[in-house]
Amino acid sequence: MLTIYFKMVNNREGIWRMSRISFFRRAYKPPAHLKAAGKQFSLNGFTLVEMLVVMFVISLLVSFIAPALSKARNHAQMSVCMSNLHQLYLAFGMYLNDYDETFPINGDPYLWMGRKWREIISPYLLTTVDSAHPDVLFCPGDKVAKEKWEGTSYSYSCAFYHSPSQVNSMSTEDTYNNPSIRCYPQRLPAVRFPENKILLGEWLSNHYPVENDNGWWCWSGYRNFLFVSGRIKYLKAEEIIPAADLLPDPNLTVDGINGRDVP
Repeated sequence: MLTIYFKMVNNREGIWRMSRISFFRRAYKPPAHLKAAGKQFSLNGFTLVEMLVVMFVISLLVSFIAPALSKARNHAQMSVCMSNLHQLYLAFGMYLNDYDETFPINGDPYLWMGRKWREIISPYLLTTVDSAHPDVLFCPGDKVAKEKWEGTSYSYSCAFYHSPSQVNSMSTEDTYNNPSIRCYPQRLPAVRFPENKILLGEWLSNHYPVENDNGWWCWSGYRNFLFVSGRIKYLKAEEIIPAADLLPDPNLTVDGINGRDVP
């Protein structure tokens, strides 16, 4: 491998230039046929100004390309997220077929958390999912799930294992800090507005980061949601109808499975 050395020199015009390139260990010899043809070879370097211009142009190009790459990456992550929800819809459909159209329930009032309902749906997925391999339960845009929730990015509305009257009387705290609340099975035919009732959704605003993201308990951000009908929609929090706790919370949809999360 050749070692190249550069030296800044001052020519007669007072312009600083790089000296000719010095090659050590082996001197460059032009091909014989070119030498015979009288070809002249110049190894003059760049001026300092020329180098600065090149660096400026490169930095300018990077400033234009970087946002485009970031946007493309975000779109790719969102596509994967929507694909995850579609696969989960198919898994829920198979579960409903096996359990007489009754939505997942196991007596745990905290079943809405992804790491809880994961075990129930896992047998209906193409691959086994667990804390080490969350697979379709993980959105690639989620920066928090792997550290806090065993890689689960999606929540399952607890309105599907509580009665409508229960849901209307529950508070936000009841959904995560009241183990005494009983669970009651709910069936698919009882869902009054399958096009408007959310079944699953991203807990965080993974594709549109916001400060103080508190999941379904805040009015900021955008999230992908899966509805009972199977449609998947990317919604702004403000597009969700206020729930029983006055938040955009599909867990506590007014009137439970008889109600709507979007108009």
